[in-house]
Amino acid sequence: MKPFIHELRSLVGYTSNSTSHAEKLISALGGSLSIGCIFWLAQILVEGDILDSTSGVLVVASMGASAVLLFAVPHGALSQPWAVTGGHILSGLVGISCFKLFGDSFIVAGLAVGLAIGAMYYLHCIHPLGGATALTVVIGGPTITDMGYQYILLPVIINIVIILLFSVIYNGLFKWCRYPAHLTHRLKKSALTKPINRQYELTHEDFAAAMQELDSYVDITPEGLADLLELAKQHAEKNITHPAEILAGRIYSNGKMGNLWSIRQIVDAAPTDSQPHRDQVIYKVLSGDGAYKIDICLRSEFHQWARFEVIKHQQQWVKVTTDSSL
Repeated sequence: MKPFIHELRSLVGYTSNSTSHAEKLISALGGSLSIGCIFWLAQILVEGDILDSTSGVLVVASMGASAVLLFAVPHGALSQPWAVTGGHILSGLVGISCFKLFGDSFIVAGLAVGLAIGAMYYLHCIHPLGGATALTVVIGGPTITDMGYQYILLPVIINIVIILLFSVIYNGLFKWCRYPAHLTHRLKKSALTKPINRQYELTHEDFAAAMQELDSYVDITPEGLADLLELAKQHAEKNITHPAEILAGRIYSNGKMGNLWSIRQIVDAAPTDSQPHRDQVIYKVLSGDGAYKIDICLRSEFHQWARFEVIKHQQQWVKVTTDSSL
């Protein structure tokens, strides 16, 4: 049953989340305050005759989803200022134009979203909620369609300006999630220690080529990916360990990446003074390649497979080192 559940979780993309409770609350509070701020300021602008609104629409519904990205995933490529701004405005223009040219049929609704996606791709401003903005214009009814292109100014542009400013200020209170992502990247870059000489050094160009070969939109900036891999390489260089012995109850990793990565626990083992051909261990795969599989092999074979011992800490597997305080 467990292998089936593991496969099902992988299939639907359900993964563990090591985000702290504090960060979850910070994200939720930021999203809540940002939408309240948008509605409050837009209402002030209209009631004070600073902006003229022929409709009661002050907040674009898709801004709620944009708030999720800006405050829960502030460093994602889909959350950056150009993606948010270009995605909403461009998609709004596409939606209004489609409605004026072809009406509000279901075919036009699909056409508006499709054209918005294509336009966002070519202008490098992919933002999922842009599609929602384009769709809203077509199917939103007279309250929205009667506004025509004025809908782009209020509420769309006003909403964008307010939520982006609020995101910069709010996320700026926490140095680990400053927005835009480039601000955090600059801080991380200055904090990175000088790497030791390597025979083969991965470059930013390597990342760009790999992402292009993948031919799929990845919600991470090249800078963020470079930071993550550089920190991982430095961590590996500082903490290279190998299991001195293979013991029952201990958990080991093969240290590989991607689909080859695997975590195994020794369920039982022969006495350490056993003859070589009888010195066997029984292990269970806890995570990664072959998850939940139980097998038996020689201790020497397992030792050759294992790179280091690990323990589980805050839902993540981490190396066990001699000075580990975990």
